[in-house]
Amino acid sequence: MAEIVPYHDRDGFIWIDGRMVPWREASIHILTHALHYGSAVFEGERAYGGEIFKLTEHSQRLIDSAEILEFKIEQSVAEIDQACREVMAANNLVDCYVRPIAWRGSEQMGISAQQTKTHLAIAAWEWGSYFPMEQRLKGIRIGHAKYRRPDPATAPSRAKAAGLYMICTVEKHRAERNGYADALMLDWRGRVAECTGANIFLIKDGVIHTPEADCFLDGITRRTVIELAKKRGYEVQERAILPEELGSFTECFITGTAAEVTPVSEIGDFKYKPGQISETLLNDYMALVQPKRKAAE
Repeated sequence: MAEIVPYHDRDGFIWIDGRMVPWREASIHILTHALHYGSAVFEGERAYGGEIFKLTEHSQRLIDSAEILEFKIEQSVAEIDQACREVMAANNLVDCYVRPIAWRGSEQMGISAQQTKTHLAIAAWEWGSYFPMEQRLKGIRIGHAKYRRPDPATAPSRAKAAGLYMICTVEKHRAERNGYADALMLDWRGRVAECTGANIFLIKDGVIHTPEADCFLDGITRRTVIELAKKRGYEVQERAILPEELGSFTECFITGTAAEVTPVSEIGDFKYKPGQISETLLNDYMALVQPKRKAAE
C-alpha cells in the first residue's frame, strides 16, 4: 500500500520517551542497536471513533515482547495506554492506526547490548482499511511463500519482534510481484502457519479451522474472531493443518489489526468463495470495533 506522503515528511507529533516531538524531528542515530540487530518490538493498533480497540491488550503484549527479547520498557501498561491516547489527541485523529515501538538505543554497538537504554515511541496516522471493502467481499488472492515460519526453538516466535518480519517483507514483495495480495507461509514442519502479517482461517462443512498458534503470533484479532465465532455457535478447531488439505475447504479468510477480517478467494491453485460464515464474522467484527452511533436527536 504505497503512501503519497512519505512517513518521514509529515505534519504532526510523535511521542518519544515521554515528550511530544514534531513529526519531522522524530529521529534516531544511525548507530542505534535496533537498526543493526533488530532489537525492537512493536504493536499495530486501530482506533475507531476515538477509541483504540483492545488498547490495553496491545500495551501488555508490547511489554511482554520486550521481556522476551530481554529488555525492559520503563513505562507501565497504563502509561503506554495514556500516551497512545495523547498521540491521537495531539494529531487530531479519531479513526487511525497507532504504532508503538520500543527499541535498544545507540549507547553500545555489537551483539552485546547490556549498556543500551530502552526507548519507546508512539506514532499515529490516518490509515484506511488494508483492503477496500469491495475487494474484501470479493476475496483476495494469496500465493505461496518460500520462506517458512521458524522453529520456536530458534527464534522468539511469541514476541512481536521487528526482526521476525524480515522474511515477511520478502514474501509480501514476492507475492505482489506475482499479482497476489499476500502469501501463505508454512511453519518449519511444513504445516500451514499464517500469512505475512495476518492469521488464517479455513472453513468446510460449517466448521472453522485455524492453525494452532504454537510458532507464530497468536493475534489479538485472531482471538477476537474466535470468540465471535463461538458466540455465533460455530465450531472452531485450532489444529495442525497440512497444505494438502487446502483444496478441501470452501471458505477462507484472514485476520489482523491491519487486515481486520478479509475473505480469501484463492490460495495458489485452490479456489474459495466468500460465504455466509466469512461475511457474518466480517460484519460481527466491524460491529464490535466500530463505536455505537449516537441516537439521532
